[in-house]
Amino acid sequence: MKLILTADVPNLGAPGDIVEVKDGYGRNYLLPRQFAIVATRGAEKQVEQIRRAQKARQIRDLGHAKEVAGQLGNLSVSVTAKAAGDSGRLFGSVTAAQIAEAVKKAGGPVLDRHAIEIGEQIKTVGTHAVSVRLHPEVTSEVQVAVVAS
Repeated sequence: MKLILTADVPNLGAPGDIVEVKDGYGRNYLLPRQFAIVATRGAEKQVEQIRRAQKARQIRDLGHAKEVAGQLGNLSVSVTAKAAGDSGRLFGSVTAAQIAEAVKKAGGPVLDRHAIEIGEQIKTVGTHAVSVRLHPEVTSEVQVAVVAS
């Protein structure tokens, strides 16, 4: 199946790339999550628009990614979540979107929630390390303090 990526997909490609994938992967994962569109003649004309839109949102280059990584290292980010009693467990878990919003509120750069990689679900109160993929060569770590409401 021939697809045009609309989002950055790890180990596959960047937005605007035309890729060939197995039918099931494209039909069951990439298309429903809107990570890709089917490559038709009309869609191939939109490739340049997709690339321009992504470049406007994306970190410009390696130097800019390192600068943003420095900003993230100096931030103190806290997320307020509803706790489930004295044990410190949360109702639900902290999401990447909540972390991206907390970074923005703390005065940091605007991050794409897809760039935030939460290793293990955050389901307890306390400080947790979260990695942010800023550039294919630059990954930064952010300490997120989860506070009970």
